[in-house]
Amino acid sequence: MISIRIHGRGGQGAVTAAELLAISAFHQGKSAQAFPFFGVERRGAPVESYCRISDKKITARNQIAEPDYLIIQDANLVKESETLKGIKPETVIIINSEKPADKFKLPLKIKIKTISATKIALDTLGKPIINTALLGAFIASTDIIDFSSLKRAIKEKFAEKDKNIIEKNIQAATTAYQQIKNNI
Repeated sequence: MISIRIHGRGGQGAVTAAELLAISAFHQGKSAQAFPFFGVERRGAPVESYCRISDKKITARNQIAEPDYLIIQDANLVKESETLKGIKPETVIIINSEKPADKFKLPLKIKIKTISATKIALDTLGKPIINTALLGAFIASTDIIDFSSLKRAIKEKFAEKDKNIIEKNIQAATTAYQQIKNNI
């Protein structure tokens, strides 16, 4: 089973990101679950969301204490002790930041990828809603989900939205995906 924890701020799309990953996994015939964790809901407050993906039935229902993957939507959250709790030497971290990965001094020798998801979102969507860009980076960094499954999930999740919004979110994911792939 693969466990993914997403740290962000209210309004950045952390909950939707976990849901999109789960939908993508379903499209590949995998079991998946996605769920949020937050206190008082308000824009800008720290939030966490979780996603588990497995080839087998998932019976766990608890928060993810030791993630295999950590997606950090706001680089300032790296400084928060709660954000890095439970990371392991093999945890892969993807951070929304213009800074290169080697500028983040973390306690373990872990694999860090950075992507300026905010810039991609602003350029593509006109808003700092970064979830689809970060998922494009996540998929490019892992072999868990096919990019075509993410595109399908975006179309499904945003089916009630304007077609232009769907296309812009796919473009944001594609741009991030290509940037990470080009730097591997």
